[in-house]
Order: sequence, then structure tokens, then C-alpha cells
Amino acid sequence: MPQAPLPSFGITTAPMQVSYQDILRVWREADAIREIEHAWLFDHLMPIAGDPDGPIFEGWTLLSELAAQTERVRLGLLVTSNRFRPPAMLAKIATTVDIVSGGRLVFGIGAGSRPSHPLARREYEAHGLPYHDFRHSVEDLAEACTVIRRLWTETEPFDFHGAHIDLTGAFGNPKPVQHPYPPVLVAGRSAAVLRVAAEHADLWNIAGGDIADAAQRSALLDRYCTDLGRDPAAITRSITLHVSYDQPGITRDAISEALDAGFGHITLGLPAQPYPASVARWVADELIAKSGYAIADQQ
Repeated sequence: MPQAPLPSFGITTAPMQVSYQDILRVWREADAIREIEHAWLFDHLMPIAGDPDGPIFEGWTLLSELAAQTERVRLGLLVTSNRFRPPAMLAKIATTVDIVSGGRLVFGIGAGSRPSHPLARREYEAHGLPYHDFRHSVEDLAEACTVIRRLWTETEPFDFHGAHIDLTGAFGNPKPVQHPYPPVLVAGRSAAVLRVAAEHADLWNIAGGDIADAAQRSALLDRYCTDLGRDPAAITRSITLHVSYDQPGITRDAISEALDAGFGHITLGLPAQPYPASVARWVADELIAKSGYAIADQQ
């Protein structure tokens, strides 16, 4: 019987209420620590926590810079809002980051913020972006995943005329470093997004907290994969867990519970205060190692 793949651990650093130099410090440190295999930013244009008028960086621009400043960790946005950028432009941006990183991009994408989060909703009006209803955004996400994959792989220009996306003479050159294309991570918890993930995702991510609920969503994803004739095991299950600096035992317990529930791709969300000195080393020693995971197992 084949062994289950070893779990992988990463960090997420929300690029808000913090300086560029502070984020760069953490990413460079993480890049030198083998236990940390991936690193993530998020995709918002205005802060969604803390001072609503505080500083925040554009995700893909910062990701490209961090790709150039690191050598080993896989990287991405957890996750790109499909509402912010036309998909053909997004495919070009992602290709650029994959090339800058030497083929380390994981392409994370989601339908975009729900209207239940007012601090997230305001960024659309503030930037002149349309805000369609959730059904529209999920349909748009499915079309975007199709278009982006075609731009990454097709060798001739093509037209695409969907319900929401209309392209004439679409073509992507250069192509991503990774072949046939970077891994696609779809994030979300609604049934509608899970259906998109079942068709398009290599990884599926959910924001943690209630592990039992996350496990139920994962089982629903299994069902949608089966309906499509796709092996559910083809989609890596990813979860984002909040890190407590003061009570690391709570985070370790959440890690263990998530691993037991089948989530083998763990992203650890680091609160910025700013980030403590040597926080990546602390994550490796106090959270990853003490959760029972040993990097030596990979050798």
C-alpha cells in the first residue's frame, strides 16, 4: 500500500498594518528553514483588520518582489480575488511571478469577498471595481480558471466567448516555467466554490477554525469529484490556521486535529505585531516540530 504523502507546512503574512521590510525579513528567514515549505500573502486592497486607514500592499506586486528575494519556498496569494483583475491579465501576472521565482508559484484563486464582510466590501467602491452578486462571481471564477489554463498551455491564439468573459485573439507568451502550468489552488467553503474546485483545483484551501466543518466540506468536495469522474485524492486538502504566539499549544492542537482530518497542507497565519524576531524559526521549533512532524522523515 502506498504511503500517504508527508504533510507540508507554510506561513501566511497578511501584508497590512506592517512594513515591507518586516515582511521581507520573515520571508527570508523562512526561506532558509526547510520545515517551512511555502509562504503566502493575501489579496486585499484595503485593510480588513486593525486601522481601516492603515497601510496595505498590493499582493501580486509584493509577491513578485518576494519571489526575487527568495530561492526555495513555494509561494502564492491565499488567495487572489478573481473580482480584482481580468483573467487574461491575471494569467500574465502569474506567469511573470512563476518565471521570476524559477517555477515556485502556486496559483491561489477564489471568487472574492462576500458582502458579509463590510471592511472587504468597501475596497470595491474605493477602487472603482464592480461588485456582482455571489452567483455571478462563482460563474466568473469557473470561466477564469478555464481561460487562465488555456493561456498557460495553448500554442496558438484563441477566442473565448463565455457568459462573463469575452476574449478575441487571446494568447500567452511566455509560458510559465512549470509544465504544464503552476499548481492551481482554489479556496472557499461554499458548495458552489467546491464544485469549481472539483473541476479545476490541484489544491483546495479552507480557512480553519472549525475543523469538523472543514472535514464536512472536504467530504462534499469528494462527492463533487466523484460526480465528475475525478479521483478525490488528486486534490490536496489545505487549511489555514491562526497562530497564537502566547498559547502555542492551541495552535499545535489545531494542527494535529487538521492532520487527522486529512488536511496535509497546513498554512499558519502569523499575526503582525510587528512580527516577532526569528518568528519563522519559532514556527519550525514550537509548532511544526512539536506537532510530531520531522523534516528528517523526508530524507
